[in-house]
Amino acid sequence: MLVLAANLLDGFAAVLTPQNLLLAALGVTLGTLVGVLPGIGPALTIALLLPITFNFEDPVGAFILFAGIYAGGMYGGSTTSILLNTPGESASVATAIEGFEMARRGRGRAALATAAIGSFVAGTIGIVALTLVADPVASLAVKFRAEDYFALTLLAFASVTALTSSSLVRGFASLCVGLLIGFVGIDQLTGQSRLTFSVDQLGNGVDIVIVAVGLFAVGEALHMAAKLRSRPDELVPTEPGGSWLSKQDLRRSWKPWVRGAGIGFPFGALPAGGAEVPTFLSYATEKKLAPDREWGEGAIEGVAGPEAANNASFSGTLVPLLTLGIPTSATAAIMLAAFQIFNLQPGPELFETNSELVWTLIASLYVGNIMLLALNLPLIRVWVKVLEIPRALLYAGILVFGTLGVYSLSGSVVEVLVMYAIGVMGFFMRRFDFPIAPVILGVILGPLMETQARRALTASGDDFSVFFSRPLTVILLILAVAAFVIPHLPALKKRLAFGEDD
Repeated sequence: MLVLAANLLDGFAAVLTPQNLLLAALGVTLGTLVGVLPGIGPALTIALLLPITFNFEDPVGAFILFAGIYAGGMYGGSTTSILLNTPGESASVATAIEGFEMARRGRGRAALATAAIGSFVAGTIGIVALTLVADPVASLAVKFRAEDYFALTLLAFASVTALTSSSLVRGFASLCVGLLIGFVGIDQLTGQSRLTFSVDQLGNGVDIVIVAVGLFAVGEALHMAAKLRSRPDELVPTEPGGSWLSKQDLRRSWKPWVRGAGIGFPFGALPAGGAEVPTFLSYATEKKLAPDREWGEGAIEGVAGPEAANNASFSGTLVPLLTLGIPTSATAAIMLAAFQIFNLQPGPELFETNSELVWTLIASLYVGNIMLLALNLPLIRVWVKVLEIPRALLYAGILVFGTLGVYSLSGSVVEVLVMYAIGVMGFFMRRFDFPIAPVILGVILGPLMETQARRALTASGDDFSVFFSRPLTVILLILAVAAFVIPHLPALKKRLAFGEDD
């Protein structure tokens, strides 16, 4: 425990300098500014602002900025959900149910305040839990062998693919597209070119930033442009009227904040977790515990609980990301890309070789959380003005910003064209309801899965039984099968029951 406290204090010592505090404030402001724009979630916010970190020689400053961007992006997403009824991501849908009703009834300011304070409370609880469990989990992960990592990537693929799409075919089709993109480039073992189509610039593979900006920024901009063409933009921001949280609001909010944090963090830490399930579970829990509230008409518990669960689940997501190098959501996958920019690979070795960076990142999450509350509560009216930007100008600006960010990577027009090709693919994926998260996961984890599988087979003399020889590997494979099957059991039962009725 003393070692843990010493590591965390070292992290705070690195963060609490004038330059780094300024970076934290800048990150929160930028994250909120982009995240508050309609239809833009934290993953897109981070993908758009990721190129900013290329100019940093020291990763510490970059990750402090990055933590602020994430905190601001999360808060911005709740703002659009409450004032516009336009969730930037699926995890904000539960917040919009009661939040928008509160705003329509002149209580938008109270809804935004309980979302901000709830995010702070739950984020702090989640970060404390992350601080306590990260090191022990990393110590356990050191014992993982190549075959264990292979099984773990299969678990991540199965869980995320099954949970992000109602259709197995669509989910796995998205995953296969991500795997294909991930395999582009020169084979590290044989030196053979794969899927480069004689284009020299593809020899090093497709950078994850290009994929992220293409899928999220370009794909979303094209998707929204098509929507606006068929249906004019009639959404008008609701003014955040009313007072701040009253004493009664505080009494009604503090228990949902704590319960939401308790639900969100464990779900986020699971490979099959994510933020969608805990936010709706929190909403259902609050509705069950207080059935006499004004549900469907602006119950503040329906904002406080889901928003707390959403924020705490992100801290939980960092557990498998930092200790195992496994992203379990689109946002975590974008964060993994930030590590790769500095040639860092999250996992148990990171705690041994770059422990200072890990604890600085954890400390910066505390600082970013406080900055979020200190800067954004007084600026609510400013963020509401940003919502009044015409959608056509907004998405044109996103395209320009994304193009400049990708071009700044290497000055390659080919990479910009690849980004737009991926963006067009992302547009059609949204149009036909194909999930985006499995593509990102496939791009990042596909090469890792291949490397670990080939390493395990090489060490065993091409004996495939190596994947069933260790209890840990077998357990992970069983969990992967369960993660694949369980979400679809209700649909299978209905189909079987329907068949019996016939």
